[in-house]
Amino acid sequence: MATIHHEIVIEAGLDQVWDALRDFNAVHQRLAPGFVTDCRAEEGTRVVSFANGMVARERFVGLDEKIHRLSYAIAGGQLTHHNASAQLFAQGPQRTRFVWITDVLPHEMADFIGAMMAQGAVAMKRTLEVEARP
Repeated sequence: MATIHHEIVIEAGLDQVWDALRDFNAVHQRLAPGFVTDCRAEEGTRVVSFANGMVARERFVGLDEKIHRLSYAIAGGQLTHHNASAQLFAQGPQRTRFVWITDVLPHEMADFIGAMMAQGAVAMKRTLEVEARP
């Protein structure tokens, strides 16, 4: 199984970043607009449309308010396994470390998923830092 790990530092407070991350069905509006073009809520899942035309059915797995962690999984398509989590860590009053880890099979999909995560991380950083400006 391939593990993909991305970390970014966002110049915004933990509470603000957590509020956007935990809003599972508003990823296209609050977290990564432009990278995610649409999100439709279904029972226990969200159907996410990406700018590259890909569509994924992401199943909500869990949310831990205490440690600021959200997890989800994708089933179907070219993936036989996909589990991801995002966790936040305060790095100061207006700085948050965003840790995003995804396990994926088949291994051959790791480069593709990793590239998508890198693009998503850029969109999240841009969006959240603009929102944090006075």
